[in-house]
Amino acid sequence: MHILEALLLGFVQGLTEFLPISSSAHLRIVGEFLPGAEDPGAAFTAITQLGTETAVLVFFWRDIVRIVSRWFLALFALKDSAGQVRVPRDDPDARMGWLIILGSLPIGILGLLFQDDITTTLRSLWVVAFTLIVFGILLGVADLVGRKERRLNTLSVPHGIVFGFAQALALIPGVSRSGGTITAGLFLGYTRRAAARYSFLLAIPAVFLSGLYELYKSVKDPCTAAVAGCAPEVFSPLETGLATVVAFVVGLVVIAFFLSYISKRSFLPFVIYRVLLGGALIVLLSTGVLTA
Repeated sequence: MHILEALLLGFVQGLTEFLPISSSAHLRIVGEFLPGAEDPGAAFTAITQLGTETAVLVFFWRDIVRIVSRWFLALFALKDSAGQVRVPRDDPDARMGWLIILGSLPIGILGLLFQDDITTTLRSLWVVAFTLIVFGILLGVADLVGRKERRLNTLSVPHGIVFGFAQALALIPGVSRSGGTITAGLFLGYTRRAAARYSFLLAIPAVFLSGLYELYKSVKDPCTAAVAGCAPEVFSPLETGLATVVAFVVGLVVIAFFLSYISKRSFLPFVIYRVLLGGALIVLLSTGVLTA
């Protein structure tokens, strides 16, 4: 049964990671309704996100290879046989590489500074409920007032920093990594598809580093009941690994669906869903059905 629970949570992770509804919030909530009624934990969330980010690598493989290769060539000013620089430093793809690096710094720095709060206090279901509602409304407002004119080739350094801090807000369960960055992009005037595309690319460094770090910690210093002040992980390495594979497969399908969907439709259904889910969570917490 524990394996089935892990597979279910892997499915939830894959289904919700790229939709602006917060995968970490859904893992937190769904975990409360499983037989053990336990929070799957920040480590499980971070590691299963490796699966969904691998889906991003597969889906955007050509774009990623082009950006990385041209960034590398521009960085070292490599020349061709005629002595000409192969890729100038102002090349759009090389510039995108720098913008992704720059935009990844806020979540990396804040993640380290507030690591203890992220794994404890901020996982309170009260926090999840209110962030689902507040950031859902912000997404709706941004989608309504945003000009939706800018393309990714117009992305500036200041805008890249704004995207980065918006992504950092996703350290709080309920905000949503894609939801936060897409909201920022819409307020800045980017099209829905451009904001979503950059959101997915921007998440790659942060999610992989976070997931690999949590994986390293779980292998190096496994948390057991015998370790004082340590809450053991809910799922075994095998169960977490299986959940990660499921998250990858489901995430790959969701990326294709989501990019196609937002090309023609608004974010209103996601806004309504977030507000209703947050409201239902407040009711369940207020009546004692769930504990924070």
